[in-house]
Amino acid sequence: MYRYASLPDSGERIAVADGRLVVPDRPILPFIEGDGTGRDIWRAAVRVFDAAVAKAYGDRRRVAWMEVFAGQKSFDRFQTWLPDETVEAFREFRVGIKGPLTTPIGGGIRSLNVALRKALDLYVCLRPVRYFDGVPSPVRRPQDVDMVIFRENTEDLYTGIEFEAGSEAALAFTAWLRQAQPQEFAKLRFPETAGIGVKPISREGTERLVRAAIRWALDNRRRSVTLVHKGNIMKYTEGAFRAWGYALAEREFADRVYTWRQWEATKETRGEAEANAEQEAALRSGKLLVKDVIADIAFQQTITRAADFDVIATMNLNGDYLSDALAAQVGGIGIAPGGNINYETGHAVFEATHGTAPKYADQDVVNPGSVILSGEMMFRYLGWSEAADRIRRGMEGAIAARTVTYDFHRLMQGATKVKCSEFGDAVIAHM
Repeated sequence: MYRYASLPDSGERIAVADGRLVVPDRPILPFIEGDGTGRDIWRAAVRVFDAAVAKAYGDRRRVAWMEVFAGQKSFDRFQTWLPDETVEAFREFRVGIKGPLTTPIGGGIRSLNVALRKALDLYVCLRPVRYFDGVPSPVRRPQDVDMVIFRENTEDLYTGIEFEAGSEAALAFTAWLRQAQPQEFAKLRFPETAGIGVKPISREGTERLVRAAIRWALDNRRRSVTLVHKGNIMKYTEGAFRAWGYALAEREFADRVYTWRQWEATKETRGEAEANAEQEAALRSGKLLVKDVIADIAFQQTITRAADFDVIATMNLNGDYLSDALAAQVGGIGIAPGGNINYETGHAVFEATHGTAPKYADQDVVNPGSVILSGEMMFRYLGWSEAADRIRRGMEGAIAARTVTYDFHRLMQGATKVKCSEFGDAVIAHM
């Protein structure tokens, strides 16, 4: 079946039963090494993963790694950026991990990462952001940052529906708009030279994202879910996201959540004092608070009032900006993990969130923290929490001991600079 990849000698497929993953003790997990510095960070990370599993479970559990190909390595070997069998491997074995990939130049696939997400309908981009003690930060209270972002992965401007300025498609679109919707056409300042982008936000896409965020928050005993949107301006897309999100929360989780929309309704009928008392009673009883905030205000408040935010649910573009901005508060994208998940089918691809940094490739110097922490997410998703805890403990210990790669070393007083591979050793030593 596989032309380029090789199945491991042993191992079993992950299955799904009654909506839950069934993970064998020897799961086959496909991985993409990654381009550029991906080679360095994968070599360090896979040793961390295997050590964590061994320390947590002894010989009882082990990962059967299966290398699959994408990006520059795939193109150089097989003259294809993303072989069909790579997508099929992630589909067949359900859960895997990847390093950073080169984006092809000059047509074809716009983004290999986006192509994988679309092929497997990985509608949640999950980005946890938390502070590790000792990491240099540009903010006063980085320890207040402990957020999990649920970024919608399949809609919004990232669907790629764009018409180049002056192209036949753009002119046809503006001609249609002029005839069918003259009032809307009048809003185009320079229609003849405008590039056009289409921004779809659907009820179904919104509901499955918000549902996943609320379930995760409840399962992990979180305090709140915040819907981040720009609905005050884009009323029928981002405003609809807010409205559909609240409706889903109140319809499917009525006995477990309290929403700001309920607060607003009580305020209107019985006054603000009654609304405040109702909310306080709901939170005292253990209900999850579902609230919302305008996107530009969220960027300000996640810096000035980070402790007010817990789980965030938002659309594709907002989530892209916000996850990287939050990562900057806790050490940068170099240690920011991520996962792309379909909670309905169980498929998930975890990934380093940074680029390939080719000028540092094969020098054994970069920080492998992003892919290591993505592996921590992966093991937690598999239900191997003991292994995930070992990885987190190892990261915390290595950083607290100021045994760090060059990116942190240049910002930390009294730190010891180590290579990428040596940082992996330090993580293992602190498990």
